[in-house]
Amino acid sequence: MEEMSLGTTVLQTLLALGFVIALLIAFAYGVKKLGFIARVTVEQDKNQKKRLNIVEILPVDAKRRLVLIRRDDKEHLIMLGAERDLLIEQNIDPKSLLSKNIDNR
Repeated sequence: MEEMSLGTTVLQTLLALGFVIALLIAFAYGVKKLGFIARVTVEQDKNQKKRLNIVEILPVDAKRRLVLIRRDDKEHLIMLGAERDLLIEQNIDPKSLLSKNIDNR
């Protein structure tokens, strides 16, 4: 069996590492293009006012999270889970909540 020099061993190791990194990048690109990764943001015209906005996300446990979304000056509280989603409260008026918080101080 032939002995390989240190330079040849280092070169083979770097080439193998580069190949593995290229495979990981290709896999991540393919997963993104096929739509397996959910989009968090959507590009929109800066002049157009957004009707839908995520106000707050609160993790409940490993599989569930509470999401407060705002749509047309109304807020909706939704619990998202692995098995199912649940609408907890809808048509919350954020302006009335603000006035209640000020009155309670």
